[in-house]
Amino acid sequence: MIRTTLLAASTALALVSGPALANDPASSASEAVQDALAVHYRTAVVDGTELFYREAGPSDAPTVLLLHGFPTSSQMFRNLIPRLADKYHVVAPDYPGFGQSASPDRAKFAYTFDHYAELVSKLTEQIGVSRYALYVMDYGAPVGFRLATSHPERVSALIVQNGNAYDEGIAEFWDPIKAYWKTGATPEREAIRWLTSAKATKWQYTDGVKDMSLVSPDAWTLDQALLDRPGNQEIQLDLFYDYRTNLPLYPNWQAYFRSAKPPTLVVWGKNDKIFVAAGAAPYKRDIPDAEIHMIDTGHFALETNGAEIAGLIREFLGRKVAAN
Repeated sequence: MIRTTLLAASTALALVSGPALANDPASSASEAVQDALAVHYRTAVVDGTELFYREAGPSDAPTVLLLHGFPTSSQMFRNLIPRLADKYHVVAPDYPGFGQSASPDRAKFAYTFDHYAELVSKLTEQIGVSRYALYVMDYGAPVGFRLATSHPERVSALIVQNGNAYDEGIAEFWDPIKAYWKTGATPEREAIRWLTSAKATKWQYTDGVKDMSLVSPDAWTLDQALLDRPGNQEIQLDLFYDYRTNLPLYPNWQAYFRSAKPPTLVVWGKNDKIFVAAGAAPYKRDIPDAEIHMIDTGHFALETNGAEIAGLIREFLGRKVAAN
């Protein structure tokens, strides 16, 4: 009897309160927040090439443009995006040959950092993003710094996570790649093919990490599945060769740092053997107000310290980047 009475009362309450809750400002506000946090998975065609990108957050909020590294994609930002999207408009593209973007025939498409920067720039224009804070990691640095030097007026801030712009950041890991740069020949190309292997991909995620249980195996498994697509290894080896074009641009990027002095946050996995810890401090040489945080982890610092890095970004942007 008591159970029947309670059920009837609950039903009556639901019937009465349902329409009221639908019009409740608090309920509407909660729905708006949930919508803002939703991540949208989109594709744009830029110069005839399909570029996939993730987008979240209010369209009228300050934009953060997330640029990924090798061998991953915008998937590396899967946890960071929701941590920023309540307050910022977040856009994270995949370069051609990575993630969900197209992989055009390398005989007909230039897999170069110049081309990537051009395509990302046109993507931002196409989706109506005219100003952004740049998050650059690994390959994202040469893409992002090309954007910044071409259009300094568009950059509201820099967030650098193991993204190199100084000779000090290039160490022993790069010796066999430098040998390939010198010749461009088949023996040197084959000598670095191991960098596209499952062992190398897992190593990038796990080397220098203190607590392996914080790194999702899904991350390197997905990256490797995409690397193993027919023809993709050759694309990646082309990009390793083109990386030689970045080092001569370091003086130009450093001149931009000195002249524009963009608000800069450096968060660096200090145990990284690809872009070593010594590459972080020089940013302060050219941008005296740069804020540098060395984190006790490896190359993919977001995997282990994502919440910490998101907190640093939110606090930094809150002080340095005004709302539109």
